[in-house]
Amino acid sequence: MIIVSVNNDTKEVRMVSVYRDTLLNVGDDTYTKANAAYALGGPEQAITMLNTNLDLDISDYATADFSALVEVIDDLGGLDIPLSYAEIEHMNNYCVETSKVTGKKYKKIEPAVAGTYKLNGVQAVSYARIRYTAGGDYKRTERQRLVLKKTADKLKQQDMATLNKIIDKVMPEVSTSFTTKEILSLATGAFDYELGETTGFPFDLETPEQIPGYSGSYVIPKG
Repeated sequence: MIIVSVNNDTKEVRMVSVYRDTLLNVGDDTYTKANAAYALGGPEQAITMLNTNLDLDISDYATADFSALVEVIDDLGGLDIPLSYAEIEHMNNYCVETSKVTGKKYKKIEPAVAGTYKLNGVQAVSYARIRYTAGGDYKRTERQRLVLKKTADKLKQQDMATLNKIIDKVMPEVSTSFTTKEILSLATGAFDYELGETTGFPFDLETPEQIPGYSGSYVIPKG
């Protein structure tokens, strides 16, 4: 779950990941993990949760499945991403499921030697799913934002004809409040924007071992 802020004056785009285990009011004064809101009431309830808890005024959304991101990255010729030994090991494991779900192929990286690799769609999405290295889910959100940044950078290098083809191809795999016409209109101005600061929320947090009345691990915004 990523909140995107677009400043039309400075042409800066910022992204803030909301950690999935953050304890928030997901609706009707029910407090649980933030990622439950989408499961309970789709994007509308997720937006309401963010607006209610964070005093925001979000009105639009876009939800993409694995296939959409795989398609875009493959159409762009892949992404160059630096990988550690541990990331390669976990990515190779995640690729099995990602490939099965999307029906797309990949080539296992072996031997697992740290370095920068050109990842295809299945590999890049699998990389973005890793949460078993140091940093856990916090590091995973960094990977997600890195994949989106590199994807955006390569999209900006394409001409409008190519962008239109990509949009037409992935739209069936995207749920959004925007119409195709609105997306095409936004795409024409995308070349002027730059991705700025990215981070995760809560900015200051606690991870107590136990919370009275709750079981499991939670992330708590630090007051």
